Amino acid sequence: MPDTYEEDWPAPIILPQTIDALFRQAPPIPAPAAPPKTAPPKTARRGIPAQAVFAALVLITAVWGASGFYKVEPDQVGVVLRLGRWVATRSPGLNYHWPYPIETVLLPRVTLANQLKIGNGAVTPMLTGDENIVEATAAIFWRINDPVKYLFNVTDPEAVVRIAGESAVREVIGFNPIQAGLSDQRQKIADEARERLQKLLDSYDMGVTVTGVQLQRVDPPTAVIDAFNDVQRARADQERARNEAEAYGRDILPRARGEAERIKQEAQAYRHQVVNVATGDAARFSTLDEAYHETPKITGRRLYLDTMEEVLRSASKIILDPSGAVGSKLVPYLPLSTLPAAPPVPAAPGRTP
Repeated sequence: MPDTYEEDWPAPIILPQTIDALFRQAPPIPAPAAPPKTAPPKTARRGIPAQAVFAALVLITAVWGASGFYKVEPDQVGVVLRLGRWVATRSPGLNYHWPYPIETVLLPRVTLANQLKIGNGAVTPMLTGDENIVEATAAIFWRINDPVKYLFNVTDPEAVVRIAGESAVREVIGFNPIQAGLSDQRQKIADEARERLQKLLDSYDMGVTVTGVQLQRVDPPTAVIDAFNDVQRARADQERARNEAEAYGRDILPRARGEAERIKQEAQAYRHQVVNVATGDAARFSTLDEAYHETPKITGRRLYLDTMEEVLRSASKIILDPSGAVGSKLVPYLPLSTLPAAPPVPAAPGRTP
């Protein structure tokens, strides 16, 4: 008999469709049950102690209150504002105001001499009264006299002072010739500009006092400065010649007037003298005439003697009648005072006086 044996058959092959069908036939797997929900445990809250809150409030209040102390320097004043409105002005020293935001303080310097330059120091062309152009620079010195008006009446006080100062200087230079600005009248122009600027600022009521205006430079334009210098030299020569002529006139005219006055006085004196002499001679002649009519011989003899005395007074030699009719009656007279002095006698040798 033939031998029997078992053949090894291969395992059946399962297709994917068969696997999907198997899963479909399998009972569903139940989902795991969710744990029961429980409420979270409550944690206990701890509050801030009331004492700490009170201490913090006290500290904050103390710091806020201490912020109201302020110091005013000697050149300042304190302008106190309450909610933006001026309420008081404080003098230099330690002061107090309600802390911010109730009150604030402004500290303007009222004794400080402020200085502004017209045109920020640049050269500014200006027109003079005789229609010439000059290049001028000026400095304005001012200070605060009313801090409240200075702070609240004008928005930008320095800009107002600068613009008003330039306007005042232009106005004054425009009323003066160019020679006034180039000569010794520059200070007069500066004083007039200061007065004009002060009136202008007072009209704005801004609490500013102008202490001075200084013209630092007043020159003709650079392009024509050479020609202008030639004209100025010619004018200087003209002025010098005029001054010399006036000086000569001031010297010669008083002397001429004095000489004329002297001649006039001498003439008047001579006139008075001649008139008086003539009047005296006429009166004397009238007297002699009356005396001659009364006593002709005596008056004639007197006139003869007076005439001979007048004639012989200056004669050095007298000639007498040689007949001796008159000489016998004359007394010899030797004028010793008119004789020359005798020469001194020399001393004998060997003898000393």
